[in-house]
Amino acid sequence: MGLILIPIYSDAQEKPTEINIEESAEVFLEEYSDDFEEAFFEALKQKGIENYDRAINLFLECKRLDAENKVVDHELAKAYFSNKNYELARDYGLEALISEPENTWYLNTLVEILEKQGSSLESLGMKILSDNPKLQKNLALIYYKKQRYQEALGILKNLKKSIFLDDLTSKISDSIERRNKKSRKTSSSATVENSSEGASMNAYKDRIEGLIRANKDAMLKEVAAEALENFPSQPYFYYAQGYVFNKTGLHREAIDILEASLDYLVGDIALANKIYTALAEAYNGINNSVKANMYLRKVKAGF
Repeated sequence: MGLILIPIYSDAQEKPTEINIEESAEVFLEEYSDDFEEAFFEALKQKGIENYDRAINLFLECKRLDAENKVVDHELAKAYFSNKNYELARDYGLEALISEPENTWYLNTLVEILEKQGSSLESLGMKILSDNPKLQKNLALIYYKKQRYQEALGILKNLKKSIFLDDLTSKISDSIERRNKKSRKTSSSATVENSSEGASMNAYKDRIEGLIRANKDAMLKEVAAEALENFPSQPYFYYAQGYVFNKTGLHREAIDILEASLDYLVGDIALANKIYTALAEAYNGINNSVKANMYLRKVKAGF
């Protein structure tokens, strides 16, 4: 269902623990009515083809059928966010998180929404944040993955000493040092764009990630195609092209390029998760829920 997967840490052992979770819309819907199921799947389909108004109306119908369903709140938050209605997205995102404070996916969605508003969870002064160490750990991990290192450190300073705290603090320190070295190395050529970046695979990747964050789909399509032409064995560039095909409604083209990427994918579980999620979105876009759920079940938590 398009959930974002973040590393999860075990409280019992206080060290990184891989948790293999296979979730699908089929499992979630087993106990619900035909009306709910029909509305929910149609809403996912409409969201997949970027018909957000229709998707929102269908999710609201699901909400009417089951007012307490927090999965629907989460989907409404994502749909309103995609529709650029950030206030309602925040409200539904908060509702979902308050119901399950330790749900990493709900937290990640809310962080994305608040980030777009120039806000943060800390600025809301929510009691569940100060009262819930697990939520604080999840938030620190999300900030770390987003390279918001100082904010992650700000969260960590409130936690009790543990293996988790030491491990993540060390990773953040290493990441800051690498970033500083890279910044010093490239400062003299910071103003040079395409001509200097074209020869480097990593430069292509950095540029693609920037275009994804900036939602510049037209430019992303060109850069991804150019990167793939220059580096035809790099699965990330297949993913980038499949991603932008999905964004622009070219779901069948996305399927072709994303499935081709699997031939070159070796050992990169985080990238595999992105590709499987994008394939699920593409198959939902052509109304093939069986294939969509097949790829969702391949997604591994913790990466």
